[in-house]
Amino acid sequence: VKLMTSVYVCVSESDIDQPLDPCAVCLPTVQAIRGDDITVRSYKVESRITSRFAHTTVRSSVVNSGSKAQSIGFNVQIPKRAFITNFTMNVNGITFVGSVKEKTVARNLYAQARARGKAAGIVRANSQDMETFKTEVHVPPGSNIEFELHYQEMMHRRLGFYEHSLYLQPGRLVPQFQVDVYVFEPKGISMVQTPNTLGVQFTELIKVTSTKDKAHIVFKPNLQQQRKCDNCTDSAIDGIFTVKYDVTRDSNAGELQVSDGHFVHFFAPSNLSPLPKNIVFVIDVSGSMWGVKMKQTVEAMQAILDDLTVDDHFSIVDFNHNVRCWSEELVPGSSIQIADAKKYIQSIKPNGGTNINEALMRAVQMLVRASNQGLIDPRSVSMVILVSDGDPTVGEIKLSTIQKNVKRVMREEFSLFSLGIGFDVDYDFLERIAMENRGMAQRIYANHDAAEQLRTFYSQVSSPLLRRITIQFPEDSVSDVTQNRFDKYFSGSELVVAGKVLPSESNTLTSFTTASAVNTDTAELDMELAKQQHSFTGFARQMWAYLTIKQLISERSLAATAAKKRKITQRIMSLAVEHQFVTPLTALLVESEDAKERLLADTPRDPKHGCCSVDNDPHFIVHLPGSNMDVCFNIDSKPGHILNLVSDSGLVVNGQLISSKQAHKSKVSTYFGTVSVYYQPDGISVTVGTDSIAMTDGMNNHSFTWGATAEITQDGVRISIVKDSHVTVTINNNIQVMVLLHRVWKKHPVSVDFLGIYIPNDNQYSPLVHGLIGQFSREPEVSVYDIHEGVDPLKKQATMEVKGNKLQVTRGWQKDYRRDKRHGSNVYCWFIHNSGKGFIDGHYTDYIVPYLNSFLQTL
Repeated sequence: VKLMTSVYVCVSESDIDQPLDPCAVCLPTVQAIRGDDITVRSYKVESRITSRFAHTTVRSSVVNSGSKAQSIGFNVQIPKRAFITNFTMNVNGITFVGSVKEKTVARNLYAQARARGKAAGIVRANSQDMETFKTEVHVPPGSNIEFELHYQEMMHRRLGFYEHSLYLQPGRLVPQFQVDVYVFEPKGISMVQTPNTLGVQFTELIKVTSTKDKAHIVFKPNLQQQRKCDNCTDSAIDGIFTVKYDVTRDSNAGELQVSDGHFVHFFAPSNLSPLPKNIVFVIDVSGSMWGVKMKQTVEAMQAILDDLTVDDHFSIVDFNHNVRCWSEELVPGSSIQIADAKKYIQSIKPNGGTNINEALMRAVQMLVRASNQGLIDPRSVSMVILVSDGDPTVGEIKLSTIQKNVKRVMREEFSLFSLGIGFDVDYDFLERIAMENRGMAQRIYANHDAAEQLRTFYSQVSSPLLRRITIQFPEDSVSDVTQNRFDKYFSGSELVVAGKVLPSESNTLTSFTTASAVNTDTAELDMELAKQQHSFTGFARQMWAYLTIKQLISERSLAATAAKKRKITQRIMSLAVEHQFVTPLTALLVESEDAKERLLADTPRDPKHGCCSVDNDPHFIVHLPGSNMDVCFNIDSKPGHILNLVSDSGLVVNGQLISSKQAHKSKVSTYFGTVSVYYQPDGISVTVGTDSIAMTDGMNNHSFTWGATAEITQDGVRISIVKDSHVTVTINNNIQVMVLLHRVWKKHPVSVDFLGIYIPNDNQYSPLVHGLIGQFSREPEVSVYDIHEGVDPLKKQATMEVKGNKLQVTRGWQKDYRRDKRHGSNVYCWFIHNSGKGFIDGHYTDYIVPYLNSFLQTL
């Protein structure tokens, strides 16, 4: 939890069915912690875990101890798989209470409050394994504010244990700081661990007490123990507090629990021999994988290949615009074959486009041939593991067609697992093709531990123990049963089935699993729960709803017809409102007792991260990862001017402006009509226009139209053209520039065809790089404060300190057209006025150069 001064207006862009009101969009917050005038009296987190289901409550009490009114925020990171269930806030005795409603209902009520000038909001943003819940309230000096957030989640067993994570980030010293985790497992707890994830200085402060079936973990550092050093005023608490545990299991038949009219069956057999496996690794080696992504993938594959045994069979398919196979047939996991496969992996040089369809077809064909020829053990488990970082650009590029093609060729005994690296991949697509083919998907974050993420994922699926498991119950004893047929059971995991218990004269419920049976007394657990002071008595009912909603959301994404999708949507909304879960189809409306002031909690889709983009009139969007903010500015230059975007040792990227056909509302808009990338060491110049793409090396000239997909490589420069879409220029596999084509109606009275430019933030420039975009490879320190209402209540204003300047900035949004070329997606940012003055070095006119291949003169 972080307490901060922050600003945003809310609502997330995740409404799945309805088009979004452009005035109701969430703006990511900018944080400026100013500790002297905010006092945090207490910060307490309590988790009650009962039978693998957790209810977590986060409470904080804050005082505006400054002399002026200000915005005080509440920021909690919660696990992505959790559902928020409630949020309440008390401001100087006025209570705001939350309730979950259908999203459209909640938004309409929220809009009514906003129309009366009450602007407030809550946002959920994404990080690696967490989402961030944020809210703020503007209060006068001396105000007392109490925040309380509730969320629920099911503990998933992975690699032999359950893991409960709490992100602690108070941002300052807190007089009353306490974390309590209570675990109650009726069958018994076999082990409890608290890994040292917060720091060595806190190891002795985490206390664990446990009995046969209960555990209590408490972390209660005093003010001195919270300090970074003896005389420091900063808190050292900043990280994830983790509890790992596992339960006692009597037999391989499973564990059946009944409470509150619902049952939960847990199935996690052990002491079974792993089944042999057949794996085809399908690895994206397109140009976008260069650098850290490929390095980490190769590192992970070295360890994964070492895990294979002689009873396993495998092969490797790597693909860009072409598809290659290390071996056309599956081979045993012998030491000789593994050593050869490692050499092959290490020799890969990423380049070219992305032909996902053909790569998956080849991988499945390999499994089909091996199966038809009787080369693999009939007891074995066959799987395809896809690793990719981008959308298809070559061959079949329509995602729905690829999905149909994969489903058509995949046999019932095959599974597909998808790993999406970074944010340029359509993760929803990877998730759909995995779920539809008996697998699962996971996003891999492209950072220093990507290799570890890949290895961890593989370890979860590397030891299949059972195939085709069914957990059944007598028909007249249960109803509304969640998924009870499973394709595979992997070592260290757990299968969970839940449902409602029908009224019966018998007080016993029986389940049957793969020739084993287990029964339980239907009243015993409720009596035991009533005795427990810190148990979560409603766990079975909420776990059933949690599992049902999660499964319905998956089914919804695969619904074949609009009618079926609508039916599933109604079921999700009904269950989520009944059980008070904030889902992609519901929202949490928080309102004052008189219902005049309202806040709204929503769930967003995953964002995409980039460095800098330039699009439309020309709007610059600069992403500052260190400050977790986007900054926007316009350059109000004249048609014909050439602006330098990147100027580095031997490399220059320039863009020439064109104008709209005529003025619109007394303003002539400007756009980039030509973009030039010049690589001096090889003398190669690439000029991208709205009609064609040209490349010259001083002696030979090549010209290409936008009408065909093509790939050209000369010396250290590679050009990838996607028909009527975009062109990517890659220099020496370490610098990329993407140019997006925008076509307009030829008879449009105002608009003209133009280009957008997108440059990633992991380009490897020299320390001398500059230019309107290049300068931001060295991220400036930025702070934003004094956030207040502007003339437009939807666009707050603030003061930004950057590069020694104090700038007046406005909250607004620009468009990113990479995913949706027609409508674009909103990027919310602090807007710098006067052509970026004070944010860019010098004046924008300093970046005007005479020719398309001109380097920037030293500022």
